[in-house]
Parts: sequence; structure tokens; C-alpha cells
Amino acid sequence: MATLLISDLHLHPGAPAVTEGFLRWLDERARGADALYILGDFFEAWIGDDLLDLGDADPTGTAALAGRVASALRSLADAGTRLYLMHGNRDFLLGERFAREAGATLLPDPSLVTLGDERVLLMHGDSLCTRDEAYMAFRAQSRNPKWQEQILAMPIPERLELARQLRERSGEANSNKAEDIMDVTPDEVVKAMHEHGVATMIHGHTHRPDVHDLEVDGQAARRFVLGDWQPGIGWEIEAATGHDLELRRLDLSS
Repeated sequence: MATLLISDLHLHPGAPAVTEGFLRWLDERARGADALYILGDFFEAWIGDDLLDLGDADPTGTAALAGRVASALRSLADAGTRLYLMHGNRDFLLGERFAREAGATLLPDPSLVTLGDERVLLMHGDSLCTRDEAYMAFRAQSRNPKWQEQILAMPIPERLELARQLRERSGEANSNKAEDIMDVTPDEVVKAMHEHGVATMIHGHTHRPDVHDLEVDGQAARRFVLGDWQPGIGWEIEAATGHDLELRRLDLSS
């Protein structure tokens, strides 16, 4: 039985081709898998699970989209595939309600799992980008339970506007940052792998799909980076007992 890992779909109503490609992938590829791990930034933005109550009344269309996606995931889970969701920097407010409706389990970041024949460290990847000091400060704030409680207590329209503003500010800030600042800090990668005693790490976030060879504690190690999904294009990692991990670019154009 195979385990599949994906990340950074950034689902939102403005990118219907990505949603349709993902739903086809669920039916044609993920169905029958032993497990599916989604390593963060599943949605472009998430303002709280109570958004689901709006349904078609949500002016952004996110609630209807989320309901459709949760239903598709629940169908996969009911067919026997174990589902796991990890928070990303865009959807860190995903909660137990959405996970329950999707038939999924929320995973902490980082998480240690067994894939195939080895122990692997799973992360979203944003915590490794320590050279981006401005983002790391925001990350610390946004992961604070008290801050999250304050945000979730705001009326939904205010949260929708806040999410819009944060996305806009993020885009402006990133356009002025050096490319290496937005990538992982190599020493942080080695530190995390050393602390968890692994030779393999999988993460997303950077949108730079690749497999990197490195050395941890004098031993050969690997870092797999999942890519982001775009219209017609997706990325997955497949893990199966007796086979090496494989990073794969997906053609979702039809």
C-alpha cells in the first residue's frame, strides 16, 4: 500500500482549475492509498472553521469551496484512506471541526512518521526559514493561542478583511526580499534532523520542489521539498514499503 504526501495547494475560489485538478487527483490517484498527508497551505487563507456555517452566503466563495473539498476528503477517508492535515502559514487557523468533517487528523508541525521502511520528519517548512526575521516574528505571533482566540472572536466580515490585508502585505513584502531569505536556512534543517534523529525530511512552503542531499551527524541524509499546485500542475511524494521515496510532478491538465 502506498502513502502519498502533498503540500501547498493554496485552494481558493479564484483558482478553480487547481481545485478541479485536486478533486480529480483524489478520485483517480489517491483513492486506494493507505494514507494521505497534506503538509500545510491546503487553503490560500482560513479565517476559522465557523466560516463553514456561511455556505453559499459567504461572499468570497471559500465556505462553499471548503465544504466541497471536505466532502471529497470524507469520501476518501470512508473508503479506507487515512488522512492527515498539517497547518501551513496560510491556514494556521484550520481546526478540529474542518478536520472532523473531512475525516482527517490534525498533525503537529513537526511530526515524526514511518513511511515505507524509515522514520521521516514531516514539516510545513516555514519554521526553517529563519533568515526571514519579519516573517518569523509574525509566525510566533500567529501561533500564539491567545492571539488566535482574539482573531476568532472577531466577526467573520472583519476576519475576511484581515485575511485579505495579510495576503496583500505578504505579497508586497515578499516581492522585496532576496530569494535566499525566503528559502530554508541550511543549519536549521540539520538541527531539526539531528534533534529528531532522522536522515529524511519532507516539507513544502518554499515552492521549490527538489531532493537535496546533505550530511547529518556524519551520515548521508535527504531533504525532499514538495512543490506548489498550479492550474494543470501538481506535486506528490509516494512512499511504499520496499521502494524509495519518489518526488513526482503531476500533469493535471485533463
